[in-house]
Amino acid sequence: MTTTYKSLALRGVAAGGIAGVASALVQLLVTEIPIRAALAVEEARAPAGEEAGHTHGGEEELVSRGAQVVGGMLGVVIVGIAVGLVFATAYALSKRWFADRTPFSRSFAFGAAVFGAVALLPWLKYPANPPAVGDPETVNYRTALYLGVVVAGLVIVWAASWLAEQLRAQSQPVRTTAVLLAVAAAVAVVLLAFPAPPDTIPADMPVNVLWQFRLSSLAQLATLYVGIGVVFGLLIDPASRKAKAPEKAAVA
Repeated sequence: MTTTYKSLALRGVAAGGIAGVASALVQLLVTEIPIRAALAVEEARAPAGEEAGHTHGGEEELVSRGAQVVGGMLGVVIVGIAVGLVFATAYALSKRWFADRTPFSRSFAFGAAVFGAVALLPWLKYPANPPAVGDPETVNYRTALYLGVVVAGLVIVWAASWLAEQLRAQSQPVRTTAVLLAVAAAVAVVLLAFPAPPDTIPADMPVNVLWQFRLSSLAQLATLYVGIGVVFGLLIDPASRKAKAPEKAAVA
């Protein structure tokens, strides 16, 4: 064992914090633009004398937009730290997989797989919608569908890792092709099995605003999950090489 779990956990927390800050900056500089445009659409729908974000009595909104943005960014960083800790734990438990790869390549592949399972696959079936899109009465149903796809994605990642382990005796091209075909088939089943999104897009929502929000949201998640894989790999790889040095010296 090259590193202790405590060492991995600390690096996971650090990676999550760094990736969380980067994701929060994407939210501020990129995702916030279509959000404000969507809020303007929502405000334009409000009856005369009643602006979006205000109560029917004309009272001021409880939390300003600026405070919401800061709170949202802080939340992203906190989520990043939590995900980083879970990431480090999962990495520690799965080190026996792909042992022939460097720690960085394993970490990067792990981060990319997590992004595909919990972000990309759900996005393909249920892409994120900005404010002013979505019926509040269907929120629980939409949440259940989204979480269902996330669980299915995680199962696909686990199954792909298991299949790759079973095919270790095969050549690299054969193993890679078999795993990719199995993943593609599983993804197709998930996309076809789950029902269509329950909400329609309002006619007053500009298409460019809708897709700018969807793509920027996906980019934000990619920054978080793939970023954790990259930063964690950079942190753990030198530590692993340093820990292996005494072992090689002892053998020599």
